[in-house]
Amino acid sequence: MKLAISSIGNTLDSNIDGRFGRCEYFIFYDTETEKFEAISNEATQASGGAGVQAAQLINNKGAEVVLTGNVGPNAMSVLSAAKIGIAVGVSGTVREAIDKFIKGEYELAKGPSVPPHSGLGRL
Repeated sequence: MKLAISSIGNTLDSNIDGRFGRCEYFIFYDTETEKFEAISNEATQASGGAGVQAAQLINNKGAEVVLTGNVGPNAMSVLSAAKIGIAVGVSGTVREAIDKFIKGEYELAKGPSVPPHSGLGRL
């Protein structure tokens, strides 16, 4: 399974970024091969629509589940339409989040965890 994790850095030991659309990086992790790729999130500096742009990147990279701190309604709508699961309330390091996901410790969200434009401030 391919995971996408919002991160403040580009390694598995980086901390989770609490923001989805405006996170610094996305770490794409394959649970079968245990390989990862870090991609800088170009939506970080977008004047608007960062969540939608980030969700489109996630979909284009083939991720099946997102692990993040929070997700807004617009990003949630795009991710849900693409049948991509979202786990919110994720914290700690990317590596810890992956381990917890594999152990089944996260439930997938049924709706957004924050209102629109929440990513404009640091969570």
